Amino acid sequence: MNSSQNTALAQTPDGAPATDSGSGERALSDRRQVVLVGSPNVGKSVLFGALTGRYVVVSNYPGTTVELSRGRYEEGDATIEVVDTPGLYSLRPLSDEERVARTLVFEATDAILVQVAEARGLERALPLTLQLRSLGRPMVLVLNMMDEAEAAGMKIDIDTLSDQLGIPVVGTVAVKGEGVMDLRAAIAGLRSAPQGVAASKPLPDTVTGFLSAYAELAPPTSELPAETLGLLLASGDPELCEAARGWGEGHAERLDALAAERHGPQQQPVGVALASALHEAAREIAAGTVVTPRRGEAASERLHRLLVNPWTGVPILLGVIYLGLYQFVGVFGAGTVVDFLESDVFGTYVNPHVDAFLLSVLPGESGAAYWVRELIGSDYGIITLGVTYAFAIVLPIVFLFFLFFSLLEDSGYFPRLAMLVDRLFKRIGLNGRAVIPIVLGFACDTMATMVTRVQETKRERIITTLLLALAIPCSAQYGVIVALLAVSGGAYFGMSWAFLVWAGVIFASFLATGVLASRAVPGRSASFYMELPPLRWPRPINVTAKVLARMKWYFFEILPIFVLASVLIWVGRLTGLFGVLTRALEPVVGFLGLPAETSEIFLYGFFRRDFGAAGLYDLAGEGLLSTGQLLVATVTLTLFLPCVAQLLVMYKERGPKATAIMVGIVFAVAFLVGGVLRVVLQAAGALA
Repeated sequence: MNSSQNTALAQTPDGAPATDSGSGERALSDRRQVVLVGSPNVGKSVLFGALTGRYVVVSNYPGTTVELSRGRYEEGDATIEVVDTPGLYSLRPLSDEERVARTLVFEATDAILVQVAEARGLERALPLTLQLRSLGRPMVLVLNMMDEAEAAGMKIDIDTLSDQLGIPVVGTVAVKGEGVMDLRAAIAGLRSAPQGVAASKPLPDTVTGFLSAYAELAPPTSELPAETLGLLLASGDPELCEAARGWGEGHAERLDALAAERHGPQQQPVGVALASALHEAAREIAAGTVVTPRRGEAASERLHRLLVNPWTGVPILLGVIYLGLYQFVGVFGAGTVVDFLESDVFGTYVNPHVDAFLLSVLPGESGAAYWVRELIGSDYGIITLGVTYAFAIVLPIVFLFFLFFSLLEDSGYFPRLAMLVDRLFKRIGLNGRAVIPIVLGFACDTMATMVTRVQETKRERIITTLLLALAIPCSAQYGVIVALLAVSGGAYFGMSWAFLVWAGVIFASFLATGVLASRAVPGRSASFYMELPPLRWPRPINVTAKVLARMKWYFFEILPIFVLASVLIWVGRLTGLFGVLTRALEPVVGFLGLPAETSEIFLYGFFRRDFGAAGLYDLAGEGLLSTGQLLVATVTLTLFLPCVAQLLVMYKERGPKATAIMVGIVFAVAFLVGGVLRVVLQAAGALA
């Protein structure tokens, strides 16, 4: 926890206790900030967009790499700022994102809290509602996706629920804009209400019974109510428990004694008993406000069981991979679409005209004119290489992958995939949550490396970063490799033998490296938890918004790197440095049984992984590589060093020492596996 987060647990900005009743009668007309909170997959971001429109500012929370979205809307003569926080399951954080969300809640003492919950998952959301309500802040509970609850036959008595909780409750369908004006009206009502109205309902007795002894430990200057501090201490919040040991004489011993107590018929530890009490209170509230009809098992529930059962979930996953990644992204995207753009558009119209124009204005085969032409055109120029690869090769593949990824994401499949692979991932030191950055790595490993922030422990983030750098090809590289190997050799199960061998070797390298890393990297393993949203047909408006946001990221973050890579290649050729490095790699590629020309391919692959894959495409087209050699080259190149953009992000996220160690491991594993594969293929007579 950083210094600002520690401050948030200790004292208000002006040094006064949050429970000071001296301000209890003042109006809240100066409350002009709304903080959205809630677990992931409940529609917070969609509701944020419905409230704020197009005005959005994305920035990192100070001292962290966690991004926040801020927007605003006009209410009368006031401008209301809306902050969209990361997903939060509980006031006891288990990840950096949850820690930042909690800190924002604690620091925003003059804000109105808006908890967003999925209507069908009301009972799961209520424990967080009770915890937030203990803060005594103005608060609204939003039940989103009310249309799905009604379609399932659920009836929620919003007025009774509001009365039981003592806070306004609003039903919304954020993707359609329904209920947004009601939410604005509820926020406006809280802005003009007297302070403390949100705390008019106490926590249930089953919960408060655990808190009194802990609340007595609270310092008088705490910015948090004693009830909230009691909740956090009783739940075993590590940062707060450590801080509490310094709040007064004998506090350490008192905490240890309280933690040793057992509660309930099962004699549970206090943290477990408190969690059970919160969930029991949530069940009682939901039972009095929600009517669920008794009927047969829904089709979505049967599909859920099929997706999470290994006997059926694994074949479904293989089908999704085959149809989505292999056929849609690989064969159609990297084959049909890329071939049209690269050959018919850029190859026939754009690049020849660029080269002809440059030659007309900068004639000559040496000197400054020649090198300016080489910078812009020829084989490795900004337009003929950087722009061509960015728009003709990478763009269609990345777009189709983002479309495929967004469809799966909006359907609710990913959390179930996380449950399915959790047991396997635990063998490599990870848990099911790692499936998100791993799958996203097939779009862009650079972006996926940044997404490792969602993982709970440093150990998990290091292992995932290593696996992304080693064994997960980005969509552009993957697409070109599929296009290369899909037509190589006989077909088995609808795929070429060369592609099946490539996929098997990469998967085996992924598992072996993960197992070894899980034993070598110190640190604790993380628990697995994830909200399960309902399975649903993807909404076109959601999918479109996600694809456009990710494509915007691609154009602003990744496209400039293509241009930079072209410039660096030009500098390397101009200075002769590339020649030196290429000759240094020739013995290594010779060890792999590859022609000397492939050393240049590996070097260019460092600047962009797809540069190398596309270079192999050219060599194969010229007949310089056999199917066996192509297989060795694609395996080695896939496992080879991450691109320069990913390397920079690794340095930023993991630090210089960890990055240097991972680069050394990746380099060694790539050529070791490639060498072993060469020997096996040679023995089988499949190399030539």
